[in-house]
Amino acid sequence: MYARLLVLALACLPCAVRAQVTATGDYLARMDNDRDGRVSLAEYQAWMSYAFEGMDRNRDGTLSADELPGGRGKPITREAHLAQLAERFRRQDVDRDGFLGEKELAAPPR
Repeated sequence: MYARLLVLALACLPCAVRAQVTATGDYLARMDNDRDGRVSLAEYQAWMSYAFEGMDRNRDGTLSADELPGGRGKPITREAHLAQLAERFRRQDVDRDGFLGEKELAAPPR
């Protein structure tokens, strides 16, 4: 349960911290580093890991209970966080082309 809350919190923070994003196209433009009109897994993970990096105060690659929202929960490693993001990316990639387009980014993961 805490892992799901963490993923939700981490998913929301990049938008709030990096800049106000008001439309899916804006969101895609900010995530799409190579400007090819779609988001790769690496781009997705980089964008969505911004909050993880900010919360990892001691820079050990693990969010300990005191670094998690609410100050409690199971620790999560950067690798486990990236694996969760990869799974969410896979579920959002409806056409299975290995990229997320604007429409896929707008839809919640299945």
